[in-house]
Amino acid sequence: MANLTGFKRDNTSAYIEKHPDANIQYGVDWTDYLNASDNINSATVTIETITGDASPLAFPTDAATDVNIAGDVVGIRLTNGTTGNVYNVDCKIVTTNGDTDSRRFRIVIGAKHL
Repeated sequence: MANLTGFKRDNTSAYIEKHPDANIQYGVDWTDYLNASDNINSATVTIETITGDASPLAFPTDAATDVNIAGDVVGIRLTNGTTGNVYNVDCKIVTTNGDTDSRRFRIVIGAKHL
């Protein structure tokens, strides 16, 4: 499994709590998953759509600029989201060796407290 620093885990999957106003980049680190001779060549990220959502979780600009690769880490910038909603986010990679894989995590929208 990819490293998900800052993410929490329950009996369903990995997730992160996000405030609706937060505009932040999350990193999915594939270092421990890839062979030493392989690197991420491209990444595609999709966000689950919830019907009737007034403020859906989204890329602030668009996926072309809000998803980036730095070494073996895929950075995903997300904004918005409706309080109480849980969104599934899929991150699919293609490596320089032509291998593909994907991982799913959840974004839980709510008030964050210290």
